[in-house]
Amino acid sequence: MRLTSVDLLIIAVYGAVVIALGLWFSRRAGHSVEDYFLAGRTLPWWIAGTSLAATWFAADAPLATAGIVRERGLYANWLWWYEGTGVIMLAFFYAKLWRRAGIVTDAELIELRYSGKPAAVLRAFAALYHGVLRNAVVMGWVMLAMVKFSQVLLGWDPAFTLTVCVIGALIYTAAAGLWGVVATDFLQFIVGMLGSVILAGIVLSVTGGPAAMAEAVSALPETGPAVLDLVPSSAHLGPLEFGSFVCLILFLWVRSGQGDGYVAQRLFAAGDERQAMLSALWFGFAGIVLMTWPWIIVGLGSLLLLPASSAGIALAADPELAYPMMIGELMPVGLRGLVVAAFLAAFMSTMDTHLCWGASYLVNDIYRRFIRRGEDEIHYVRASRIAVAILAVVAALTAWQMTSIQRGWIYVIELTAGIAFVWLLRWYWWRVNAWAEITAMAGSVVLANGGILVALAHRLGLAPTGLAESAAVFYSAPYDFVRATFIVLVCTILWVAVALLTRPDDPKVLEAFYRKVRPGGWWGPISRAAPEVVPDGSTTGRWLGFFLGTVFLYTSLLGVGYSLTGRPTVGATLVALSGIAALLALRVGRREARITV
Repeated sequence: MRLTSVDLLIIAVYGAVVIALGLWFSRRAGHSVEDYFLAGRTLPWWIAGTSLAATWFAADAPLATAGIVRERGLYANWLWWYEGTGVIMLAFFYAKLWRRAGIVTDAELIELRYSGKPAAVLRAFAALYHGVLRNAVVMGWVMLAMVKFSQVLLGWDPAFTLTVCVIGALIYTAAAGLWGVVATDFLQFIVGMLGSVILAGIVLSVTGGPAAMAEAVSALPETGPAVLDLVPSSAHLGPLEFGSFVCLILFLWVRSGQGDGYVAQRLFAAGDERQAMLSALWFGFAGIVLMTWPWIIVGLGSLLLLPASSAGIALAADPELAYPMMIGELMPVGLRGLVVAAFLAAFMSTMDTHLCWGASYLVNDIYRRFIRRGEDEIHYVRASRIAVAILAVVAALTAWQMTSIQRGWIYVIELTAGIAFVWLLRWYWWRVNAWAEITAMAGSVVLANGGILVALAHRLGLAPTGLAESAAVFYSAPYDFVRATFIVLVCTILWVAVALLTRPDDPKVLEAFYRKVRPGGWWGPISRAAPEVVPDGSTTGRWLGFFLGTVFLYTSLLGVGYSLTGRPTVGATLVALSGIAALLALRVGRREARITV
């Protein structure tokens, strides 16, 4: 695609504004680690929630979504829609607890909740596990998306793209910390949404509107009957694929139920518990509903404007290239620059968050905790900026080795599946200890990489051929979510057994945690030792809010979806139902968190 001077001017103005914001907020981030990583714990809900949604609006998401629609159909977007259930649980069960804990990273919670050397070892391992391993994979696929985007639209070499990406992300993330991240995220969310909505509107105009586009797509010989299914249907899918998606939707959302990583970081940074809860609710709606459909519309339109029968070799081999190719096909002069700026916004909003979040682990939970204690705050802020640079380089090296965004998503699901229930219950059950969480985390790592480990053992003569062949089948794509469910079940059985067979944590540590966080649940002798501690809210209210919030989220998601795919009556009915559920959920939330609506 050829960019004109107008396009380049728009991109340049956007870049200058972002850098100016980063430099402006650098003055507020240099005083302490809390200022650098948590913005002084003063963020309002609309800033914190929008920042989270902007992080979800990464450069990878439009590419992967369009590719998913082309390959499998609308139903396959449950690959990330399922996360919404976990976000609603986070809002009603965990957001207040995270804010109340008063910590810098979720890894720091480990030594607040557990005791002794096992807690220290687990904290260090968790910091490396999430801050480096998992974080590098996520940043790797985000950079991979920019590589694909730049190859199609700008003609850039991958090495040059990665160099530009690393330098751009470093400029204001290292300078401004979370202040710069959330300020630029807010701008990037607006620019990103504007660009994607304009492109989707052009697609609908060119294809004749929602009904005409849906009819034409369903009539294509290369698309199957499932292309317009918004939920997986056993009538259109094989038993294995249908069961796999049922596992994802009904079960695997628990892995995101307590929130972790950069999500928890925004809750730590919220002004108070009320702001934390509202930020989680806004994040769920903005991230799942608002951002989804423009990308999907472009993916559906690409089936008509870039049909498989006449697609080039590159698109046939990599359907994730459809989105940038649609930009090149449809966007006029000026708007091209806006969309390129939108992609830069999407990329930067995710990279800055992950760099800031990952560096917080390396500094707060490794360097400050185990290597250099007792230094002044300025020293640790400098160390934080160095950690950001190191992580950016690691992410670029990871991206160099990746080929598929979608496969990266699935790998992270499996990598974190085994720790789902131990994360949820460590807040509410006093018998969960550090050994239980170590077991769950180690089991998840081993089982997520089981195919590689068995293949390696077979090459070394340590595993029979039959086992290697069976493992190769089980670790193939059709079994992705069945395998993730298996990991959850096996790791849960293991960690519960370990928790019951090992000693509980130090009662003094448990009591201090209980008094500080006031979680409720099954705290047995600990709650009896602190009878004056009364958890706020009610269990019934939390579950009712969770149910109503989930109904609101998915009826709005599906209502908009049916309306945009030529089924307006069903769509309007679901949107009306979502409005009722939203009012009821906010009423429950107001009572539970004393929210004034």
